[in-house]
Amino acid sequence: MTSALPVALLSILYATAIHAGEWHVDTAHLSNNVQFTSEVVGLQFDGTSRSIDGYVYWEGDGPFSEGSQFLFAVDMSTFDTGIGKRDRDMRVVLNTRKWPQAQFKGTIATLTADTSATDTYRALTRGTFSLHGIELPVEIPATVALGDSTSHIGATFTIRLQDYSIEAPSLAAFIKVSEEVDVSVQVHMKHIGQKGE
Repeated sequence: MTSALPVALLSILYATAIHAGEWHVDTAHLSNNVQFTSEVVGLQFDGTSRSIDGYVYWEGDGPFSEGSQFLFAVDMSTFDTGIGKRDRDMRVVLNTRKWPQAQFKGTIATLTADTSATDTYRALTRGTFSLHGIELPVEIPATVALGDSTSHIGATFTIRLQDYSIEAPSLAAFIKVSEEVDVSVQVHMKHIGQKGE
């Protein structure tokens, strides 16, 4: 005789699974951009990539909210600084063959409406940032602008190379890249919709 308990549990799990929402990165969007900015004495240079993928996921009937889960990943071998040798040297320093991606995985900790812009929210995200084989807990502020079927997410933050066991490379004798690197992320999301609608 089959117990009623497993059936009840399956019903709850099924109901939870179908009442959920999800956004995916629109990988074809030409305005997706991940940029880092680094400095040495008297010089600043940028590296950019459009190779970002990921998702935002939440359970429930409503729109995304506090507690929503996310994962974003960037292909580190795709950054372009405008100088081929510098790009190759950077891939060696980051050892992109062994650690090809940087990832940020976590949840939206707080979410508040931005009173200065319609359908825009300020979020504080918490999670784990992974780079060069090192995973560290981080908090990153972000903005989310909602559209009918798409959203735009933007964030800026700073990383310290030594925190991720990355030796700051030298561009010339005795001139090393700054330990601090500023990162800017602009990404467009497609709304997959509410499962179960």
